[in-house]
Amino acid sequence: MIPSALTALNRESEQLSTVLDGLDHGDWTAPTRCTPWDAAALAAHITMTLARLCPMLDAPEPPEAAVDAAGYYRPDERFSPDVNEIRIDSAAEAAAAGGPAVAARFHATRRTLERCANEAPGRRVTTRHGDPMTLEDFLTTRVVEVAVHGIDLADALDRPRWTTPEAAAHVAALLLGPDHATVLAGLGLGPVAFIAKATGRDDFTAAERAAVEARGITWLALG
Repeated sequence: MIPSALTALNRESEQLSTVLDGLDHGDWTAPTRCTPWDAAALAAHITMTLARLCPMLDAPEPPEAAVDAAGYYRPDERFSPDVNEIRIDSAAEAAAAGGPAVAARFHATRRTLERCANEAPGRRVTTRHGDPMTLEDFLTTRVVEVAVHGIDLADALDRPRWTTPEAAAHVAALLLGPDHATVLAGLGLGPVAFIAKATGRDDFTAAERAAVEARGITWLALG
C-alpha cells in the first residue's frame, strides 16, 4: 500500500529533524552537489519548501485543481536562470544565521503539517507559481523535495542515505506508478537507489534506463 503524502512527509521530516539535531559545525559547512550550497544552505532550502504551505493554506481555495504532482515539475520558467538565482540566494541568506538556527526553523516549519492533517479531503491550494493543485498532490511534491535533498545531504555528509520507507515508496510511485515495487524488483533496484538514479544523483545503466522508460517512468524537471 502506498502511504499518503502527509504520512510520508511526516516520516521523512521526522528523520531529517533527527539528523539536523546531530550536526556539528564541520557538518553544516560540508559542500553539497547542489552548488553553491553547503549543508546549511541546502537544509535552509528544504525548510523554505515546507514554509510555503502556510501562506498557501491561508489563501483562497481555487475552484479546481488543474496541475498534478508530476505536472508541477514541468520544465518552464520556474527553473529559469532568474528564478534559480532567487532560489540560490534566498537559501544562502537564510543559512547565514548558522546551522543550529536553520535546524530550529526546520523544526518550527514542521508544525504546518499538523495543520494539513486537519484540512478537508480534496482541499485545493495555489502554488507560488500559480498552479492550482490538490493539497495531496502538493504535499507529494514536498515529499520529493525532502527525500531527494535528503539524499543530497546524506551524500555530502558521507552518511548512509536515510530515506524512510514511506517517503521512498511515495516518490517511487510518483515516478513509476502503483506497481513500482514489482518493476524495481525486476531491475534488482531498491527504491532509494532508483530515486537517486531517476533524479540524476546516480547514473542508470543503459539496461536500467531502457527498462524504466519502457514502463513509462515520469521524469521530473528539478532545479
